[in-house]
Amino acid sequence: MGDNTPAPLAQEESFVGSIDQGTTSTRFLIFNKDGEPVASHQIEFKQFYPQPGWHEHDPTEIIESVNQCIEGAVKAFEQQGHSARSIKAVGITNQRETTVVWDKQTGEPLYNAIVWTDTRHQNLVRKLKARLGAEQLQALCGLPLSTYPSVGKLLWMIENVKEVSAAYEAGNLCFGTVDAWLVYKLNGGPKKNIFVSDPSNASRTMFMNIHTLKYDESLLDFFRFDMNKLNLPEIVRSSHPTAYGKLTTGILSGVSIAGCLGDQSAALVGQKGFSPGRAKNTYGTGCFLLYNVGDKPVISTNGLLTTVAYDFDGKPQYALEGSIAVAGSSIKFLQNNFGFIEGSSQISTLAATVPDNGGVTFVTAFSGLFAPYWMDDARGTIFGITAYTQKGHVARATLEATCFQTKAILDSMQKDSGHALAELAVDGGMTNSDLCMQTQADLIGIPVERPRMLETTALGAAIAAGFAVGVWETFDELKNVNTTGVTTFTPKIDADERNKKFARWEKAVKMCKGWAED
Repeated sequence: MGDNTPAPLAQEESFVGSIDQGTTSTRFLIFNKDGEPVASHQIEFKQFYPQPGWHEHDPTEIIESVNQCIEGAVKAFEQQGHSARSIKAVGITNQRETTVVWDKQTGEPLYNAIVWTDTRHQNLVRKLKARLGAEQLQALCGLPLSTYPSVGKLLWMIENVKEVSAAYEAGNLCFGTVDAWLVYKLNGGPKKNIFVSDPSNASRTMFMNIHTLKYDESLLDFFRFDMNKLNLPEIVRSSHPTAYGKLTTGILSGVSIAGCLGDQSAALVGQKGFSPGRAKNTYGTGCFLLYNVGDKPVISTNGLLTTVAYDFDGKPQYALEGSIAVAGSSIKFLQNNFGFIEGSSQISTLAATVPDNGGVTFVTAFSGLFAPYWMDDARGTIFGITAYTQKGHVARATLEATCFQTKAILDSMQKDSGHALAELAVDGGMTNSDLCMQTQADLIGIPVERPRMLETTALGAAIAAGFAVGVWETFDELKNVNTTGVTTFTPKIDADERNKKFARWEKAVKMCKGWAED
């Protein structure tokens, strides 16, 4: 008599989607359990520069780009023979301080999003710095007063945009960083009113107490906000199975949004920086170095920021951060404004036409200088131009500008933490340039390690979502993710030459200060 026991069904492979909403483009990637991207779709969206120092995005276009990227990636995924139902959850990672405001009743934006690089509120920030109690803010929220955090952008809109001011007075003004806007709209807007943010994003507003992970009345009082008029997103864990709701339209309708991390925190997670002393540097539109300091925040005394790295289980991990406003955007500047190259990938080829920078130093302070200098009155300045100067010299100096600022940040991190890094893990578009990464290793004097798979930011958001729904359960399951094919760049110059180069950079930084002073 035959055995009629049915054969066991093959277990369906699990995948996690990742919305990566960046400064210049939106992407959707689908990762397998081994942390490998199996499908993706990317769309660039319009950048608005209405006046010098102003930078805006259309919030509606951002949402449309997300939906289009999801559709495009899932179709490619299905063409490989996979089923959309095997995507167990979606994570979100996003540009952080960019500020979105919308009407509580209609769910529609009241103004363009003001991007993190925007400096229109520079004078407003200077007035805030002169206000009694300003020197105590960083100890509470981890950030110094500058044009970088969201608060100045929000204050500017309330003071200068009548629709925003009217909504605030009526108690209808909703404020959020891009993550909160995405979650709100992807859940259908005011009908479901899923209005949340995670600590890695909320810690970039200056409203959240870095120690308690809650909005702080003393911070809101300092900025003179009436909490009966301003609607803020609820702060929830970075990894949560239900708090972020579900996608309500499109090909993945009904799939849970289960993870959320600001882009730089996501990159730290994607680089598996789960233990104190681990660090990563992401070379994107800007450049951001995060150093895991463990479960207690370290308030910098050397020009760095304190931020929440992630909160997966109610036990937040913190990081020291060095933020550089201009990195990959300086290459786009050479391409779009000067016509030096036709595409970003050509920067290394141009730089390699000369053996060195020819005496040229380019301080790429298009939005002032962020960490560790915090000079909002600096502007982009090129020093050392002579009749000998060629395009290649400027190209080299452009790459070097990001590398010099990274060295300045690492020096500050060593002072704050008491420990020097043994190596630096890197990711982001600029790391495709071997010349840039070799220059970085030369200037910081330690090896630079570039993984084979550079999509670490999107991977970090996928990890946050995957933990929430059980795709992964322990960090140990991720230990072999993205470990093969690492390229290591080792320093090739000695300390004397390194110090000489850096001294020239520091001299240039001092000389460009005060250019934008009123």
